[in-house]
Amino acid sequence: MKRINDQMSVSPQIAPEDVEAIKAAGFTAIINNRPDGEAPDQPSGETIKKAAEAAGLDYYHIPLGREGVSPDMVEQTKAALEGSAGPVFAYCRSGTRSTTLWALSQAGKFPAAEIISAAANAGYDMSHLAGHLGQK
Repeated sequence: MKRINDQMSVSPQIAPEDVEAIKAAGFTAIINNRPDGEAPDQPSGETIKKAAEAAGLDYYHIPLGREGVSPDMVEQTKAALEGSAGPVFAYCRSGTRSTTLWALSQAGKFPAAEIISAAANAGYDMSHLAGHLGQK
């Protein structure tokens, strides 16, 4: 798990048995940014959703696949973050797609340099998004 800021942390793929530890760490929601079926050993989104709901966590499935980022994905991410009662945990295959959607959802809310720096401190290079991060 890599902490981006007080509200957001990201990680590679999780398993259903990881959900209790995520809750114990203080997270109130899980965002799944991985499309189902990317890898044969990947648990389905529905499996993670059931584990999240059983643990009392909100669950959002905002899959980011080959078609790339859409404005709707960015808005869904923003809504999930703004609607959360506490820190949010997002995952994909490596954490990069989750970080990308987080960064784009923060455009206009924080300066681009601050968004890029927070991502870099967690090990993700979002400098290629600089032109998009200065916009709302």
